[in-house]
Amino acid sequence: MSDAPVYLDHAASAPLRPEAREAILPFLDGRFGNPSSIHRFGREARAALEDARARLARVIGAAPGEVVFTRAGTEADNLAVLGRARTLPGAPVAVSAIEHSAVLASARAAANEGSPLVVLPVDGDGVVRLDAVDAALQSRPAVVSVMWANNEVGVLQPVGEVAARCRAAGVAFHSDAVQALGKVAVRVDDVPVDLLAFSAHKVGGPKGVGALYVRRGTRLQPLLHGGGQERGMRPGTEDVAGAAAFAAAAEAAEAERGEAMARIGALRDRLEAGLRDAVSGLVVNAANAPRLPTVCNLSVPGADPEALLMGLDLEGIAASSGSACSSGAVEPSHVLTAMGIVPELAGPSVRFSLGWTTTEAEIERVLRVFPRVVERARAAG
Repeated sequence: MSDAPVYLDHAASAPLRPEAREAILPFLDGRFGNPSSIHRFGREARAALEDARARLARVIGAAPGEVVFTRAGTEADNLAVLGRARTLPGAPVAVSAIEHSAVLASARAAANEGSPLVVLPVDGDGVVRLDAVDAALQSRPAVVSVMWANNEVGVLQPVGEVAARCRAAGVAFHSDAVQALGKVAVRVDDVPVDLLAFSAHKVGGPKGVGALYVRRGTRLQPLLHGGGQERGMRPGTEDVAGAAAFAAAAEAAEAERGEAMARIGALRDRLEAGLRDAVSGLVVNAANAPRLPTVCNLSVPGADPEALLMGLDLEGIAASSGSACSSGAVEPSHVLTAMGIVPELAGPSVRFSLGWTTTEAEIERVLRVFPRVVERARAAG
């Protein structure tokens, strides 16, 4: 009997939590109303939507009216960066060099509309340089965007310090918290962030649902036009089932966060230590930086990058080379490159990302399998 598949790509998408599944079910049959309708079916849908909004707001310490539901984390990032830039035409947009493509592409789109792009460098551990933030603030940007936790190497950014600097300068601060929610404390009542992006499927909710926290008084231009849903910031009929499931997943992740992250962090440390011992020359990227306990990014010098991932897949182990949105790309990760990692190491890299379903047996299986996968990938390199 063959071994069961091992899923270590939670940073790309987490398995659906049972709480989220239960939250969806009522909306697949009888509770089908449009939340903008005034009859009882619509009122029932509206009540469910607002309940989900309030529950998600409580998780992050926000007021319900500050939560805007979107179709994805990518849309939330676009609304934050491009929507903010359009309120101050010609003002720069400053983003860190290791942002997700949703932020980087939004900033480039703003640049095409006349907002100069400022890219904030990171140090060798992948942490944004605060002196670069200070320099960028001198030009009074429309928005500064620094992600809470990096999706490829797991590095936690000093968002509290960046937010404080932006607040003192009177500049809006946005953070992509897609990877951070449910893994570290993400509280807008503790960190003076103005805009914060989330995605349901990273915490065990359904795909295709996201949210943007918009601090009261922060001006944005909507990217879409139509109805007046979501206070006019995101027109279009809301996904009530998705919102309810998102709230349920976020609550469950937050409730178990302390215990779960301690367990998962121990598994991640076991994985890294075991692979370091078993694979010659292996490098754990960003090992000296504060990181999410769920992410392990490794460089394997001399290995063929595609052979690494294909070899793991053939062994029944799901991992990735970094961002799921760039799967299939053969060039080195822009995150590792921004950290100053040479192509010989940035190219042959693999990301294992653990989550709420990860077990000790799965980690032990990777420890057994990975050395022979590396041997074949180095022969192909």
